[in-house]
Amino acid sequence: MTTLAIPKLITAEEFAMMPDCDDDMRRELVKGELTELSPPPEFAHGKTQLKAGVVLSQFVYPRGLGEVTTDVGYRISANPDTVRAPDVAFVSARRIRSSGYPRGYPPFAPDIAVEVITRSDSPSAARARATMWLDAGSSLVWLMFTASRTVAVYRPNGEVETLGEDDILDAAPVLDGFSAKVSEFYDFYGLYG
Repeated sequence: MTTLAIPKLITAEEFAMMPDCDDDMRRELVKGELTELSPPPEFAHGKTQLKAGVVLSQFVYPRGLGEVTTDVGYRISANPDTVRAPDVAFVSARRIRSSGYPRGYPPFAPDIAVEVITRSDSPSAARARATMWLDAGSSLVWLMFTASRTVAVYRPNGEVETLGEDDILDAAPVLDGFSAKVSEFYDFYGLYG
């Protein structure tokens, strides 16, 4: 008789306590199993991620609307646990008041999830990630494509809208009144010639 070894599934709490690895690989927890992501992001990714966080923060914080995070894990399912980290996220103050200030990984999807997509990212994987955030409860997902300098906006009703540099990105109904020209997220390219 042959006995098969069944790997132990990891909980979000165990994942949070794991030491950092020396291999520069980013990891997420998917249905209790560690998943390796790509090596550290390239320059365009990091700059776009920062710009998205800054533009959202400049709207959110003066109005006391909630929290903006980067690379924070959110536990989007349990038993087995899944912890995923969008590049940028917004969580409303209302949600924080109702569930308490998160300790460890928040046990929900952010209200807005932003994913920065570079040339090395697969378009089908990017779409799957947008769908994952919506299925987990996000109200809005922005896929920011650095190569084309566009933003694909995903909404729970299945609507997908692609915006170019001259278009205005809004965050309705999550952040009523927020608007930014798409080029604001990519304007750093002009700094270096």
